Amino acid sequence: MKLDQRKMNVLSIVVDEYIKTGEPVGSKTIIENFNLNVSSATIRNDMAALEKMGFLQQPHTSAGRIPSYLGYRMYIEKLMNPETLSEEEKQKIDSQLLAGGGTAQTVLENAIEVLSDATGLAVVNSTNMLQFSVITRVEVIPAGKKLYALLMITSTGDIKNKICRLEFDLSNEQLGFFTKFINENLKGKNIENLTPAMLQNLAVALGSYMISLSPLLYAVYELSEEFSKDNIQVSGEQKLLEQSDIDSVEAVRFFNEKQELSHLLASAFSGLQVVFGKENDNFTVTNSSMIMAPYQIGDELGGSFGVIGPLRLDYAKVIPYMKYLSESVTKMLSQVIEDSDEKER
Repeated sequence: MKLDQRKMNVLSIVVDEYIKTGEPVGSKTIIENFNLNVSSATIRNDMAALEKMGFLQQPHTSAGRIPSYLGYRMYIEKLMNPETLSEEEKQKIDSQLLAGGGTAQTVLENAIEVLSDATGLAVVNSTNMLQFSVITRVEVIPAGKKLYALLMITSTGDIKNKICRLEFDLSNEQLGFFTKFINENLKGKNIENLTPAMLQNLAVALGSYMISLSPLLYAVYELSEEFSKDNIQVSGEQKLLEQSDIDSVEAVRFFNEKQELSHLLASAFSGLQVVFGKENDNFTVTNSSMIMAPYQIGDELGGSFGVIGPLRLDYAKVIPYMKYLSESVTKMLSQVIEDSDEKER
């Protein structure tokens, strides 16, 4: 659908004003506040034409207009003037991402927190980090009578721990054997490769130690499962639930459907995407929008972030912020993996 320049200006004004005020925009507001050098009747005709073409809608008979999904999309793709981040803002984002040690896990956790704080929106992250992560060390530490703490450390700097309760205390010789055995068999292995079949083979390989040490072996497997569950992260859900025009039941159901979230975020791997509630089968929160941006590790896809809020988002501010953050995360994660590979060599 082709729009002449004046109608495009009117549409841009309506979207900008509605984002700022949350109130339907009438021709009087446009005439009084914007110098378009045309009559009020001409603006009313333009707005009626934009409504007929599906870019605007009129919530009440006597009210002004608000943007439709189509209007928002035209605005985002053709009309908005994206804000430019200052060098100071960029440096602040970079320093926040590196807080806490600069491991892959902390970079991603920081990115989610930074996004949620900066935008005031709910944030989701889908990551493929497991395919880049290998086990570097497993430790077993006595933690009390019949209690043992297991730690699994990965090449990306992630650490998981678990307390395992046994039926009896282990001797120093048994602990030493297990620590050596588990590290010889798992060090350098991708976490995704620790399958039930591999676990069974390792249990058999324990030989005479199988009965006493199998519970520890199973606890190691459970730790690897916890890493696998971290592929979808959600933060700031409450910020979406507090929006008056968002159906909280729909929002809660959406956040609980990890598989749908994963499919939706996968659509961002080709570049930044904006989707609207009910416009996409996988995004089922009415009156909301989701901006998604991917990040990479080297030449491979690392994952993608998504911010979720009401339709009336400040797209001109949030989209540039998302773009820079995804670029910065890409650089940092690529460096973390590269440093890890060099240490392994």
